[in-house]
Amino acid sequence: MNTANEKKIELKAKTFYDKDGDLNLLKGKKIVVLGYGSQGHAQALNLKDSGLNVVVAVRPSGRGYTLAVKHGWTAGKDLISNNVEAIKDADWIHFLLPDEAQGKVWREEVAPNMKKGVVLSWSHGFNIRFGQVTPPKEADVVLIAPKGPGHLVRRTYEEGKGTPALVAVEQDYSGKALSLALAFCKAIGATRAGVIETTFTEETETDLFGEQNVLCGGVVDLVKAGFETLIEAGYQPEIAYFECLHELKLITDMIQEGGIGWMNYSISDTAEYGEYSRGPRLVTCETKAQMKRNLKEVQNGVFAREYLMEKAMGSTVINSHRRATAAHPIEIVGEKLRAMMPWLKKKE
Repeated sequence: MNTANEKKIELKAKTFYDKDGDLNLLKGKKIVVLGYGSQGHAQALNLKDSGLNVVVAVRPSGRGYTLAVKHGWTAGKDLISNNVEAIKDADWIHFLLPDEAQGKVWREEVAPNMKKGVVLSWSHGFNIRFGQVTPPKEADVVLIAPKGPGHLVRRTYEEGKGTPALVAVEQDYSGKALSLALAFCKAIGATRAGVIETTFTEETETDLFGEQNVLCGGVVDLVKAGFETLIEAGYQPEIAYFECLHELKLITDMIQEGGIGWMNYSISDTAEYGEYSRGPRLVTCETKAQMKRNLKEVQNGVFAREYLMEKAMGSTVINSHRRATAAHPIEIVGEKLRAMMPWLKKKE
């Protein structure tokens, strides 16, 4: 099964750094950020601190609006509660709204009111890849996708560092779309770390696949199954929590810092042998076959259609699973144990 490590991997991606971005390309331009969530607040603040003219558009009834006011944005000036008013004369419109909301906002508010020659950008390619947004030919269409949550994008910027990002050009009306996108990447601090060139299709499909099969779907189901196996065998729930969930961060931190080899070097030989001898019993050829099926459903749009229908129907499946997760013993035990560790204070 482990055939990937027997093949020579050719590194293909082009990477850009600070020297490749020119902030002067953005001077004097009106940049409108739609949304003020995790990515919205971080990218808007970084753009502003880079000396650019930024306007944030947020619904007045939402939590994002309150947060924007707290962060120093001024209502009626650089904080606008109406999208149509916000994008008036905008040179750049950056979509950081939830995926399921963007199509309606595009059709009803942005498309009829934006000016010719505007730059349209996203941090996730979902709506372009799956046809929820069809930009006019008279616009640059680019992707700037930081590879980290918003709080990390903001924190690393403030520290004088940066979070790596992806950049892509879907449409180059101006003839300088990539240069403009790299300038934006520099303004949010991404070129300090490195920006890798990709496509809207590649970013969208790999992002969805990773979330579903490894980062969220894979990890969460594996953790819950391990926890359940131990308590069903009579072990204390608190011990099962520590062994199957709490210590997960220790492992992922080591992998992120130095790769799988570094993690294996850092753990005991007992743990390493268990990885090699027992892990393949769980992740089998059948597991990989299911991953390929899931990937195909991303590629052919089945997942996108299913997800958009789920949101249109009021998120019934999502809400049902949220209730089930909240009632799962691992959450109840975890809440008790985390109270013993005040340094793990839950982030807002």
